[in-house]
Amino acid sequence: MLLVGNGPVITRDPEQPYIERGAVAIDGEQIVAVGGQEELEERFADAEFVDARGGVIMPGLVNCHTHIYSGLARGLSIKGCNPTNFLENLEQQWWAIDRKLTLDGTRASAYATILESIRNGVTTIFDHHASFAEVPGSLFAIKDVAQECGIRACLCYETSDRDGVEKRDQAIAENAEFARWAAREQKAGNGMIAAMFGGHATFTLSDETMDKMAEANDGLTGFHIHVCEGMNDVWDSRANRGGIAPVERLLQHGLLGPKTMLGHCIHVTPAEMDIIRETGTHIVNNPESNMGNAVGCAPVLEFFRRGIDVCLGTDAHTHDMLESLKVFLIIQRHNAAMPNVGWSEDMAMLFQNNPRMASGYFGREIGALRPGAVADVIVMDYPRFTPFSDENIDGHMLFGMMGRSCRTTIVNGRVLYRDRAFVDLDEERINAWTLEQAKKLWGDLNGRAY
Repeated sequence: MLLVGNGPVITRDPEQPYIERGAVAIDGEQIVAVGGQEELEERFADAEFVDARGGVIMPGLVNCHTHIYSGLARGLSIKGCNPTNFLENLEQQWWAIDRKLTLDGTRASAYATILESIRNGVTTIFDHHASFAEVPGSLFAIKDVAQECGIRACLCYETSDRDGVEKRDQAIAENAEFARWAAREQKAGNGMIAAMFGGHATFTLSDETMDKMAEANDGLTGFHIHVCEGMNDVWDSRANRGGIAPVERLLQHGLLGPKTMLGHCIHVTPAEMDIIRETGTHIVNNPESNMGNAVGCAPVLEFFRRGIDVCLGTDAHTHDMLESLKVFLIIQRHNAAMPNVGWSEDMAMLFQNNPRMASGYFGREIGALRPGAVADVIVMDYPRFTPFSDENIDGHMLFGMMGRSCRTTIVNGRVLYRDRAFVDLDEERINAWTLEQAKKLWGDLNGRAY
């Protein structure tokens, strides 16, 4: 057993939201008690004590949209890459990378992404992968790294027509095979890995491909697709796909529903919003990526007003969910020209909708510290020089904490990162191997040695 204590506890449990000097008791994979430290120390006297050292004890964070395949891109400059619009950015950078990404490159990207996530207190990720150099086995390669590192991961592959029929069919097969594997594992009680069925975006998915995706999935899981991130989806659907809207295309091909999550949705129409709401489909917003790609500001305030369930992701622009939380508030207020909007939506996305999405896919309660919930617990270094309580914890999250405030990360009852050091991983060895894979990738992209 573990007892995490010696700090204030933020539970995200409305019945007991905050304990000034508290502790969390963990037995195996789940939380068995949350309360005052003295009481739990007496009750669980034989438990291993994880000292928060005065830091804030809180639930692990969930990232509902990231891209492991970009893990080796930090610092990369591709020869000739100078995009002036969103499509050029895809063609000159991201598609160029995934066309060179081998299985070893995928594994290295997974290490880079997952270790950064754990450092930032992220205990669950939803990843959308692409590695068209080597498609078969890529999700299983990521799964192996996720299991070694101990993170909770929901994976899918980015089906697309952009590299031809053979690669498209490989992507569909990878999604279907992995989804069947994950379903068997969850049925057997191994619930750390889940699957969605990935698609790139409607402008790179033909009607035939959408039908093949639905047929291969056969209702097993939900779909994870980029929608109206740039105007490319809108123009393509109107000009080349019968003049209908992108979301309507997804509806016609049976790709919407309560298990599906649509990324971005910046340029959707009010009619498309109604379809998303009526089908129970989720949206995931990625504010920093949208700003960096200069594609616009998603109408998240309107999504909420219409009753659409919106989650929060990073699109791998960062692995810090608290950074994403901050940027969301800024871009929404800037876009609305109103300094008093976005706060409640911000908190609902990260601390309600993301955990609910994760709980649905992993079949366990995620995102709260209470008995019966999974033991995903983090400790944040946060000196408190102003009043701190259940009345203002969200304000402290927004204006004080950062992901790198995390000092300890526990996932499913396993201590992965303790006092800013990885427990069971040789970080130096992993980083050295990852660097070698990055050099190979960069060399293939630029035609020179690194």
